[in-house]
Parts: sequence; structure tokens; C-alpha cells
Amino acid sequence: MRKLTKFVLSLFTLLCLSTLGYSQIPSDLNLEKGDVAVGGYDPVSYFSGSPVEGDKHISVIHKGAHYYFASHKNKETFKENPEKYLPAYGGWCAYAMGAKGEKVSVNYETYKIQNGRLFLFYNKFFTNTLEDWNEEGAERLEKAADTHWQKHIM
Repeated sequence: MRKLTKFVLSLFTLLCLSTLGYSQIPSDLNLEKGDVAVGGYDPVSYFSGSPVEGDKHISVIHKGAHYYFASHKNKETFKENPEKYLPAYGGWCAYAMGAKGEKVSVNYETYKIQNGRLFLFYNKFFTNTLEDWNEEGAERLEKAADTHWQKHIM
């Protein structure tokens, strides 16, 4: 009886969440903070020189995920062309995606703009994968990551 009750409660919770739109958030996105993408950083800020944390009161919901911005100007810039500012590979580590096809968390301040795209990297415990990305061939790893990523989004 306990198992049945637990199952029914789980099913009820799932149904409630799906009616609130939570099921529309792509499962391939790195959403370490609930439904907030890019760890709460302003995705437009990466393209102007340095990432800054966004303000939850200046936000946009894009494909089910919340994006925060440091200014209303950045918010409007994002809304004009969101795909330009989204991090590659759903915000997962570009190096891990290129080298092994794996989803690995990132340090939101370790990034590279390459070929007009935002790449984020793991940088913890004496390992900075941005350095590996650059040393092992950024162009080759980008192509490999693009191929691996297709398997994750299908």
C-alpha cells in the first residue's frame, strides 16, 4: 500500500508540474539553479568583454528557461536574436562535449567566444578545460563537440 501511495503522489506531482509548463524546459540545458540558464549570468555580457551576473527582475523566459540580464538594454538585445547569445551545448562544458561527448558542469566565468559562439568550460580543482581546449585544438574540438551534441538533443 505504501508503494502505491508513493507512486500516486509521484504521478500527481508530475502531472501538476507539467501543467505549469515545467515539462517544456529542454532537458539538454544546464540548469544548475532550477530553471535558470547560464547560472544566472547575463548571456549578452559575455559578448561585450566580461560576464556579469544578471538581475532576476530583468529576465526573459526562452524555451522554458529563465535568462537574467544586467540591464534592460541587454535584455532587449537578447530578445532580438536569442540564438546568438545562447551558450553552445546547452551551457555544458565545451571541452568535455568535444573530447568525450559528456555533459559536465562549468564555471560561468571561464568562457571563450569562438566563431561568434559562446563556449563555457569546467574550471575547478586545478583543472581548467579552457586551457585544454586551446592546447588540443579549439577548431577540431568544436567540430567534435557539434557532432556529439547532436546525439544529446535527439
